[in-house]
Amino acid sequence: MPRILGLSAFYHDSAAALVVDGDIVAAAQEERFTRIKHDHEFPERAVDYCLREAGLTPEQLDYVVFYDKPLQKFDRLLETYLAFAPQGFQSFLMAMPLWLKTKLHLPREIRKALGGRYKKRIAFTGHHESHAASTFFPSRYEDAAILTLDGVGEWDTATIGHGQGNKVKLLKTLHFPHSLGLLYSAVTYFCGFKVNSGEYKLMGLAPYGEPRFVDTMLKHLVDVKPDGSLAMDMSYFNYCQGLTMTNDKFALLFGGPARNPESAITQREMDLAASVQKLTEDVVLKMARHAKELTGSKNLCLAGGVALNCVANGKLLREKIFDDVFVTPASGDAGGALGAALFVHYQLLDQPRAHVAAKKDSLKGSLLGPKFSNEEIRAFLDNKQVCYTFYEQEPALLEAVANEMASEKVVGWFHGRMEFGPRALGARSIIGDPRSPAMQSQMNLRIKFRESFRPFAPCVLIEDVAKYFEHDRESPYMLMVADVKQEHWLPLTPEQRQLMKDPDLRKRVNVPRSTLPAITHVDMSARIQTVDEPRHGRYYRLMREFKRQTGCGVIINTSFNIRGEPIVCTPADAYRCFMASDMDVLVLENCVLRRTEQPQQDESARKKYIESFKLD
Repeated sequence: MPRILGLSAFYHDSAAALVVDGDIVAAAQEERFTRIKHDHEFPERAVDYCLREAGLTPEQLDYVVFYDKPLQKFDRLLETYLAFAPQGFQSFLMAMPLWLKTKLHLPREIRKALGGRYKKRIAFTGHHESHAASTFFPSRYEDAAILTLDGVGEWDTATIGHGQGNKVKLLKTLHFPHSLGLLYSAVTYFCGFKVNSGEYKLMGLAPYGEPRFVDTMLKHLVDVKPDGSLAMDMSYFNYCQGLTMTNDKFALLFGGPARNPESAITQREMDLAASVQKLTEDVVLKMARHAKELTGSKNLCLAGGVALNCVANGKLLREKIFDDVFVTPASGDAGGALGAALFVHYQLLDQPRAHVAAKKDSLKGSLLGPKFSNEEIRAFLDNKQVCYTFYEQEPALLEAVANEMASEKVVGWFHGRMEFGPRALGARSIIGDPRSPAMQSQMNLRIKFRESFRPFAPCVLIEDVAKYFEHDRESPYMLMVADVKQEHWLPLTPEQRQLMKDPDLRKRVNVPRSTLPAITHVDMSARIQTVDEPRHGRYYRLMREFKRQTGCGVIINTSFNIRGEPIVCTPADAYRCFMASDMDVLVLENCVLRRTEQPQQDESARKKYIESFKLD
């Protein structure tokens, strides 16, 4: 019964995952415990949680495995510096202390973090091996092509692989500095968003623009081959030798300097977002077709940061290059911890993938984090002298919560095990009525404190997905975009058509475009999550109750946090977020808190809480 702890750390999104005899017992990002978004430090608290969940001590582990090979990464750092010297000297000096103190001594650091109690071997997998393992091994496929796309691992920036049985093999690679992920991040940076955090904002902004810069990008920035491989003109970029992603030459190409964060978004940024999104989709499709040629597989598994681009994923599915597409929910570096553990279990220890026979993935809905009992929650609330209603029976609870949602109340929903990965999937979610025209801007500005153009994702009952969306299968991890069915579209008045051209994005957002205006993006699309009872339990039953009351099998789902804050983990996290925002209702398991029954929040405390998280 192999007990394997997988780790990712020291770059961004540190995490730990524990696999026992092939069962994914627990997985969590460090940020959820430290409350530091994208925390890159050693995942000490995540490790403690995983071991506690399994009832294990470090001595009882059989293997500890790290998700990439630091010596190869250090080799890239040195070679890159030498290639661009002396230009990269400043960034090189900034990187060296951490490398010399920690990254070059990972076995020592890992053993130290485990209290010196783990005496066995520490293994290292390749970065893209970890990504490939994180998506193929939990999938339900016996055979699949594998496409991994990110910024960069050791040297690789994209790989095509083949998964068969309990083995993965990388067949073809693209090497640094040529990277689709870094190209997307460069445009993210130039448009005034934070790298390794704001890429999803760029994706959300893209439908407001026109892809008028695609030809410019293809002429100057990147040469894309028929197989999807690409070569970038590095004279326009600064990430190899400097502290920024782009340079003055890049700015000159696109009509001026990069947008200052938090300044007004102009049509240029919208069009740049649309252009790099279109280019990304085209490259992904080319790579997928090439993967099909190389492997002959009917199925495709995706991982890496670029795999979180759900718009590209949706287009890939609709192109029908493959019969089916699976995207692992923790596609970024956090998921590498799980991939590393699974790689050891299946690839190195030659264990069978028993779950494949059941034709379902082994990720348990990605609900792999901590949970809290009603007793723990009530003890916390009573200690704080919080006013709440406790519902003994689930039907009464669900009826009350669904009624609040149907009354256009915004609900913080906290139930069961926390999600692993960047998406809230119904365990730590803010939910609401998608039929409300004002709900999108209300939730963005009053509760999330984020940009008004950002769309919200719908959760839809699995049995109703084809009723509302151009989608015919499950999408439990919110990683596919599909169009809202035309029968739900609303005709626009001449006045509304004019508003859709207004440079002020807030005015465009508030134009109802369908019978589900709060989840319908400007291009009539939505990032869907299908909800079923086996995976989602009470969350599914809540949605059934909402449908019983309203006739609508769809609700809004966004992550339970404010801007810049990691998704909440504990009841205390959820309560603080509730009190600092304008949520109407907070549900902590069977405990329901209503805003109208709570004491007036001290404005200075509220402001301090909001300002404690760095804007992303």
